[in-house]
Amino acid sequence: MLAAPALAQDNCENRGALDKQYCDADGDLVADAPTDESKLRDPDTLVFAYTPVEDPAIYEDIWEPFISHLEEVTGKDVQFFAVQSNSAEVEALRSGRLHIAGFSTGPTPFAVNLAGAVPFAIMGADDGQFGYKLQVYTQADSDIKEVADLAGKRVAHTSPTSNSGNQAPRALFPDLGVVPDEDYEVTYSGSHDQSMLGVVAGDYDAAPVASEVVDRMAERGLYDPSEVRIVWESDPFPTTSYTYAHDLTPELKDKIEEAFFSFDFTGTALGEEFSGVSKFIPITYKDQWKVIRQIQKANGVEYTPEGLAAE
Repeated sequence: MLAAPALAQDNCENRGALDKQYCDADGDLVADAPTDESKLRDPDTLVFAYTPVEDPAIYEDIWEPFISHLEEVTGKDVQFFAVQSNSAEVEALRSGRLHIAGFSTGPTPFAVNLAGAVPFAIMGADDGQFGYKLQVYTQADSDIKEVADLAGKRVAHTSPTSNSGNQAPRALFPDLGVVPDEDYEVTYSGSHDQSMLGVVAGDYDAAPVASEVVDRMAERGLYDPSEVRIVWESDPFPTTSYTYAHDLTPELKDKIEEAFFSFDFTGTALGEEFSGVSKFIPITYKDQWKVIRQIQKANGVEYTPEGLAAE
């Protein structure tokens, strides 16, 4: 359950889909910093969270080199906060307990509109390319050859707010011959990892999953790629957004951005875990999340506490 909002900005003329405690005077679709300087925050300790994963302890170690770099650039202590769900992560940012956070693709708009998250960076390659694909996997010997063949099957989606794991399939699959929940049975697995492992084990006939997740799983030996087969894949979507709280001081925001954009992935655990990327590159929510907002609109998604809690 999300905490009750702070006092609404009643003099706000433009807030779009943002919660009533935020304002968007400049039309960039994210919460403006408070106009009252006394409401700007400059905490001694910054709290950083990465999107929920199966084993947060592993990722705390993976992020350690970056956290050290963040401490050096900002001059602040930085604490890694292991979150258990997208709802918990959004609530932590909204309540002021979290200052910097990575949100996966689908939950990013909820973080922006409910918690005042400001996306500014994404992992990318040297050439500036970034993104992942929605891929549909089935067993290697399955009779499923195309998306239309999912009809009558048991298919694992991840969670309602997931882009590649649920919302994109619901928006895109009807044009490919099947309507989720009508033409095939949807079972929520809880995560991309569980969807993929369930396909391998035969618990599900197929699953739409994020390419970046299954690639990392294969690299870590969590499944045998020879046991599965890709049925279909989409054009690229943006990956995890890296955000800061809208009400941090401008000077602190600048330092946080400096830390992200100056971090060298080479030879770090982070670089090894996220293969194919070498740096953080600047993005905006308005531009890079446009396709995601379109998919969510097609699904009737509303950026409300109820919509987030549905996961």
